[in-house]
Amino acid sequence: MDHIVTDILEFIFLMWFAIFSAGTLDVLINIGIIILKIAAVVAVVMTHVAYATYFERKAIGHMQVRLGPMRVGPHGILQPIADFVKLFFKEDIIPAQADKPLFYIAPVIAVFAAMSSLAVIPFFNGFVIANLNIGLLFILAMSSIGAYGIIMAGWSSNSKYSFLGGLRSSAQVISYEIAMGLSLVGVVMMAGSLNLTDIVKAQQAYPLKMYIFPQFLGFFVFMVAAFAETNRTPFDLPEAESELVAGYFVEYSGMRFALFFAAEYIGMILMALLGAICYLGGWNGPFQIPYIPFAWLLVKVYCIVFLFYWVRATVPRYRYDQLMALGWKIMIPLTLLNIVITGVIKILT
Repeated sequence: MDHIVTDILEFIFLMWFAIFSAGTLDVLINIGIIILKIAAVVAVVMTHVAYATYFERKAIGHMQVRLGPMRVGPHGILQPIADFVKLFFKEDIIPAQADKPLFYIAPVIAVFAAMSSLAVIPFFNGFVIANLNIGLLFILAMSSIGAYGIIMAGWSSNSKYSFLGGLRSSAQVISYEIAMGLSLVGVVMMAGSLNLTDIVKAQQAYPLKMYIFPQFLGFFVFMVAAFAETNRTPFDLPEAESELVAGYFVEYSGMRFALFFAAEYIGMILMALLGAICYLGGWNGPFQIPYIPFAWLLVKVYCIVFLFYWVRATVPRYRYDQLMALGWKIMIPLTLLNIVITGVIKILT
C-alpha cells in the first residue's frame, strides 16, 4: 500500500514539474493572457450592444421630436437592463412543427459568427486577441457563416414569413458580400497586407493618417454593403415588419430572440470597427491621448454607429428588386472601377 501511495505522489510531482517547467509555464501564461483579452473584449462589446439599443431609441426619438425611453432610471438610462430582465423571464415558445435541432442552434450560430470576428480586431497597437495575417479574410468568412443562422432560423420555424425572410437574407448577403469584399481590395492594395494591424500602420503615411480620401469610392461602397450585411434600414428586407411580421425570427421569443437581436447589433459594431480600421486610420489621430490608446478608434466607431441610426430615422426601405439591382448593377461595378483606379495610381507612384 505504501508503495502505491509513493508511486502516486511521484506521478503527481512529475506532472506538476512538467506543467510548471519553463516552456509550459510560458504557454500557460499566454493562454491566461488570451482568456483575459477575450473576457475584456466580450464585456466591453456586450455593454456597447446593450446601450446601442438605448442610444438608438433616444437619437431617433429626438430626430422625430420625441423623448425616447424615459421611464426606467434617469432619462431611461436603465432601459437596457429592464429589456434584458423582461426577455430573460419571457416564455420560450417553440412551434409544434418546427425542426427543433435547427431551431435551437440558429441563434447560437448568428451570435458565434459575429463574436468570432472580434478576435482579429486590433483595438489599439498591441491589443488584439489573434493577430492573423489574413484577418480581413477571416472577418468576411465569419460574416458569411452568420447568414447560415438566419437561413436556418427561417427554414426551421415552419412559417412562410420566416422562410421568406431567410430566402431574402441569403440572396442579400451573397450579393453584398461580393461588393464588400471588392471594396476592401483597394485598401489591401495600398497597405500590401490582409493583417488589420498592418493596415492601420500603413495609413500613417497618408494625409490625416487615413485611407478615406484615396479610397473614398471604396468607403462609400463599403458603408452601403455594411448596411445590407447587418440587415439595417434601408436594407432590412429579411425582417420587414410591414411584409413579413418580423421576418426570419418571427417565431422566436425570450432569450433566443435576444440572441438574434444581439447578433444584429454586434454585427453593426463590427462593421463600424472594420470601417474605422480600414478607412479612418484605426487608433491613429491628430494627437495622442495619454493613457487611452483606443480613444480615437472609439470616436470613429461612435460616428459610424450614429450614421446607422441617422439613416434608419430618415431613409425608407427599398423594394427587393431595387436592393438586388443596387448591389449587382451599381455597387459591384463601382468597386471594380475603384480597383482599376487604385492600381493605376500604384503603378504611377
